[in-house]
Amino acid sequence: MDKRKFYSVILKQIGAGGAVLLAVGLLMDFHALPSFGSRRSVRESCQRVIQPQAKLSRGQLARLLAVPEGDRKQKVREILRDPYCELSSLRIRVGTPALREAYPLEFDPQTWLVILYEGEQYAGYRISAH
Repeated sequence: MDKRKFYSVILKQIGAGGAVLLAVGLLMDFHALPSFGSRRSVRESCQRVIQPQAKLSRGQLARLLAVPEGDRKQKVREILRDPYCELSSLRIRVGTPALREAYPLEFDPQTWLVILYEGEQYAGYRISAH
């Protein structure tokens, strides 16, 4: 085997190994973040309870899924109403605080919907099952 082919094979192996290590590192990092599957439940992570009787119905969840990211916060709040609680805020982008609100699902109380807002814009959601 000539040196050029040998180096090509070695570089491909290093690249593949690096990609695998990067993927594993990212997965481990995301699961360590409070917003991505930490060991604490959403209820335990609440900073301030707003509406202790709040529960999210299937209908509300279905309507929320039709709202595009970047839409107005008020539009989402009209669908979901007051959240069970607020979670600690995050800084995702420089200069824009990201606020999170949590809602337990009516049909599965161990599962929570966490809504993310950046300023007055809806920035997305995640489902947290504990």
